[in-house]
Amino acid sequence: MPKPAMPMQSRDVYPHCGGVEIEMQIATGMSSAPCATAAVQEVAAQMGLAARGRPDFTALHFSVAWPAGQVQTAAAAAFGAALHGGSSCLGVMTERGPAIENGRGMGGLAIWDPDGAYGTSMQPLGDSPRDAARRATEAALHAADRPGEAPDLVWLTVAPGHEESVLDGIKDVLGGHAQIVGGSSADNDIAGGWAQFDRAGPHTAAVVVSVLFPSGPVGSAYQSGHAPSTQRGRITRAAGRILHEIDGAPAVDVYARWTGGAVHAPSLGPADILAASTFYPLGREIGDVAGVPFHLLAHPARAQADGSLLLFADVAEGEEIWLMRGAPDQLVARAGGVARESRLELPQRASGGLGHRGALVVYCAGCMLAVRDRMDEVARGVTHALGPTPFLGVFTFGEQGAPLRQGTRHGNLMISCSTFG
Repeated sequence: MPKPAMPMQSRDVYPHCGGVEIEMQIATGMSSAPCATAAVQEVAAQMGLAARGRPDFTALHFSVAWPAGQVQTAAAAAFGAALHGGSSCLGVMTERGPAIENGRGMGGLAIWDPDGAYGTSMQPLGDSPRDAARRATEAALHAADRPGEAPDLVWLTVAPGHEESVLDGIKDVLGGHAQIVGGSSADNDIAGGWAQFDRAGPHTAAVVVSVLFPSGPVGSAYQSGHAPSTQRGRITRAAGRILHEIDGAPAVDVYARWTGGAVHAPSLGPADILAASTFYPLGREIGDVAGVPFHLLAHPARAQADGSLLLFADVAEGEEIWLMRGAPDQLVARAGGVARESRLELPQRASGGLGHRGALVVYCAGCMLAVRDRMDEVARGVTHALGPTPFLGVFTFGEQGAPLRQGTRHGNLMISCSTFG
């Protein structure tokens, strides 16, 4: 269990008309307590709720070691109306370090912002994830008392499997340039035990949308820790998340050849290749930064007996794909680099003059599992980049972010950081 710590917060005061001072505060907390109620209470205590009162927005993420219903009940009693909950693989990390030991970790980030507006809503995915996301977004805007307005940031949690459709639904309401960040809820063993909740209750196949209109600016960055290899080809047959053929050949055979046998084609029946493929995802070039190509990643999860690959992201026929390569050192260092970039995205007045108040970090669960014994280094890297700033990091089965300011996309093995100025 992490050692109790004083709540880390950031307080910046803005002068307003008539000499009234309005301040925005952010605090985090985390726990590995054995029961859900005690864990929520420890998180709330570290945030300093007893002195500050209920926050205007709370993101609470937790491992499935605790029943989601118990976490939600305790959280609804402790926090304010804009309560956003989702499961995270093994646990979380904050500026205090990681809380993933024994697969039991919970963490939260709370915002007090009298001059801002926040709203959260959850909808079951049902038969139309796009419609569910549209309804959740509209309800969240209504809860924030900002109908028809575009938020500075959307914090998203969704059950894995339909992320692209969910993003389309949010964009139907907010437009294509909405800043949407977040991740797909996760369990500890890819057994489908993930969960989501808002103040109304928990669910296992839902989308939770929070709209954030903070009184200060937000900077966001979205990258991966992998680099392209020289191996590339064109998708000649695909259907959603099933990649059948690359350059007219079975995708499994091409992928096995590209990896030099590091990931094998199955001899009998399907094979789980999720762990083996973490350092060998497939990438699609979607733009460049100063001439350096940016690749959006798709993580191969299963090699099928028919020669196809099952991915954790949609691909399309005609797309060119690269074999990407990663290494533990890259995955450990990248989170700090992404945090640094998000901080630099803030206006100079915020990043230099007034400082930054806190951050939400999304770190792919596959990357976390690959460097599990070095997650203390990952957390220290984020802290080094952000300075003495509270942050909450979650470990997800899919990551949503806005690369190159081209609109939000869904990818795998990605890292994002959104920093509040």
